[in-house]
Amino acid sequence: MSSPLLQPFQLRDLSLPNRIVMAPLTRSRSGAARIPNALMAEYYAQRSSAGLIVSEATTISEQANGWLESPGIYTDAMTDGWRLTTDAVHARGGRIFLQLWHMGRASHSSFHGGRLPVSASAIAIAGDGIHTPQGKQPYETPRALDTAEIPEVVADYARAAARARSAGFDGVEIHAANGYLLDQFLQSKTNHRTDRYGGSVENRFRLLAEVVEAVSAAWPVGRVGVRLAPNGGFNDMGSPDFREQFLFVAEQLDAFGLAYLHVMDGLAFGFHKLGEPVTLADFRSVFRGPLVGNCGYTQASAEAAITSGLADLIAFGRPYISNPDLVERFANGWPLAQPADMASWYSPTGAAGYTDFPPHPVG
Repeated sequence: MSSPLLQPFQLRDLSLPNRIVMAPLTRSRSGAARIPNALMAEYYAQRSSAGLIVSEATTISEQANGWLESPGIYTDAMTDGWRLTTDAVHARGGRIFLQLWHMGRASHSSFHGGRLPVSASAIAIAGDGIHTPQGKQPYETPRALDTAEIPEVVADYARAAARARSAGFDGVEIHAANGYLLDQFLQSKTNHRTDRYGGSVENRFRLLAEVVEAVSAAWPVGRVGVRLAPNGGFNDMGSPDFREQFLFVAEQLDAFGLAYLHVMDGLAFGFHKLGEPVTLADFRSVFRGPLVGNCGYTQASAEAAITSGLADLIAFGRPYISNPDLVERFANGWPLAQPADMASWYSPTGAAGYTDFPPHPVG
């Protein structure tokens, strides 16, 4: 019997050959200029049998930067560079969305000519520091964005989304998870604002709503996804009212008619333990559109989520690093390759640990 993961799925107006999503994976192969290149195009093309690829997180502006050698989408050269990837993926019959990213406080002044990173409020990450162009540095207390500055941030998302369309992507995903800027506005732990962008679950959602509206002016809304991480503690996140906040956000997003809601529902990579985790069933009760589950899924648990109706698609991240043919391995019952050495995940070492993982031998 064929795996439910291998069944086709109609994602709004986009036909997917299977329900396997390649999750966004930051790999730091863009060089100091942040321009996507031919090596990246080869990497994504190798994985183009996924029902849908979501690109690595891609910064929408200089202000959004904060990760060494990650790609951007705010100059002509970056847009042209990404076209190498979309052409390569499409040549192999694949579909790919670009993930739009602003790091907010998860950055450092050395990325910004000495200017502090920005956030919802002036609250620093508690952690052991950040890798910067000058080596590892302590986290800094960010500067709270002025209310008058927020429309320009929204405009940066819209411009980046338009560039993604120019670069040949099939859609975009708005990264509102994992403690980056939009998540910093969503969560009461990091948002202590007293203007219209803070103080209530409704106000904390306002920036994400404005970004969705702006991005949907550049794309049909059925080609716009949103990613949320209600349970995770990455980047020192986790708020006491997380269940109320994220279920409210999902219910509001449902009215937009998004391509999908991408939820980091699994607990495999950490849980803030501030209450009962938000589950796919919880999200399904308030979000009627396509739902993508993510975080720690195996083939068996992914099949169970699809069969039960809790998810329409399942995203796999780390398995895709060393298994470019993950779909074929699932389809044929082939074992997965050994996990990639973590030292190669973000190492700007070219092909090593990046495009040199062979597919499973046929026969």
